[in-house]
Amino acid sequence: MNAQTFNALADPNRLNIVELLIDEPLPVGEIAKKLDLNQPQASKHLRVLSDAGLVEVQPVANRRIYKLRTEPLQELDQWINSYRRMWEARMDRLDDYLDVLQGKKPLN
Repeated sequence: MNAQTFNALADPNRLNIVELLIDEPLPVGEIAKKLDLNQPQASKHLRVLSDAGLVEVQPVANRRIYKLRTEPLQELDQWINSYRRMWEARMDRLDDYLDVLQGKKPLN
């Protein structure tokens, strides 16, 4: 798992940009407008997201269209999933222990 991905997503504005781009690619101006940012601010956040590999840019005439890249998010999901499995196993053991304490299951 890349720490740069976490750093990029740690900022609320950048996280909001990622959420906007889930639906469709957008130009910088539209991203700025939807998030009530000025264009230089939006561009700065998009640069961080781009450096982390979370977005890619496509120049179209004089506009820059940003598109979400799914690969880093899939890596993040795999990383989180490893912890999810661990916590689910621990919760299952806790459920079993509580059942023993409540007399619903015999002690193994």
